Amino acid sequence: MNPPRLPSQDHPPDAPAIDRWAAAFLDHLSSARGASAYTVRNYRQALIEFSQWRRTEHGAAPDWATLQRDDFRAYVRFLGRRRIERAGIQLRFSALRSLYRFLIERGVVRMSPIRNVALPRREKRLPRFLTVAQMQALVDAPLAQLQAWAGRERASERRACLRDAALLETVYSCGLRISEACALRAEDIDEAGQMIRVRGKGGKERLVPIGAPALAAIDRYWHALPDRPAGRMPAFLGRSSPARPPSPRVIQLRLKRYLARAGLDPDLTPHKLRHSFATHLLDGGADLRSVQELLGHAHLATTQIYTHVTTERLKRIYDQTHPRSGSDPASQP
Repeated sequence: MNPPRLPSQDHPPDAPAIDRWAAAFLDHLSSARGASAYTVRNYRQALIEFSQWRRTEHGAAPDWATLQRDDFRAYVRFLGRRRIERAGIQLRFSALRSLYRFLIERGVVRMSPIRNVALPRREKRLPRFLTVAQMQALVDAPLAQLQAWAGRERASERRACLRDAALLETVYSCGLRISEACALRAEDIDEAGQMIRVRGKGGKERLVPIGAPALAAIDRYWHALPDRPAGRMPAFLGRSSPARPPSPRVIQLRLKRYLARAGLDPDLTPHKLRHSFATHLLDGGADLRSVQELLGHAHLATTQIYTHVTTERLKRIYDQTHPRSGSDPASQP
């Protein structure tokens, strides 16, 4: 059998060098598999780090077809000595496993040498979330900023604040990832039916209900634009000419400003809004399967962590309020 043809490689001159198979995998990840920009960026960094480690240890770039299980075991030990957190090790090996699946599909290797490489188990951390009152303060923060300016803001600043208010309302109303909200098109929003079409990870689509406050915020934002978005135009604009959606990174940075204005921790990530959405639904009596569908989780186990959040909160309330909870030894007979 002829050996597989090596793909060509094009890199910006200032980009860290990675081999051509790794570059082809990353191209495939973003184009054919529809991975998010965050996933592609994280996987690229993981492969660059592994390649740098391999060059340092062995004086040459990795030859994916000849690497053995012991090579990756050595890499695990190296990451452990550097005190990389378990989640960081898992992420790096997720990138390497995906790369080997790509290489197997193309006949470069017959099996993955990462199989059965023992990794530290990922610690289960309960997701942080905002209370309903805190979420209300946060989604109100962009309009509070406008009121503070008292009409002295430029038109572009006003539109940006109205956009942010609409986007935050939508994220919380629908449990979206920031990247999903930024990617919404005008045609994805069914105002009459109060539903939106969401493109999630891997290009999977789902329909999600959207609440009246979010629709009102979107309508207020669209009325402030020179031209109301329609069809395939972005629902939220980063640039108006040509029409471009905002980047998730820009929204993340602006979110820090609104968190501070709402008196909340500015280091909270946008994903905490998604955590809050799920937790508040379960607190209100929603069943786990419904929350799974709304979030677009492929596996129910991913959603189940939110039940731990609500259970732990109920335990705390019980311990604090029930006269015979057992939390206070003095209360015992």
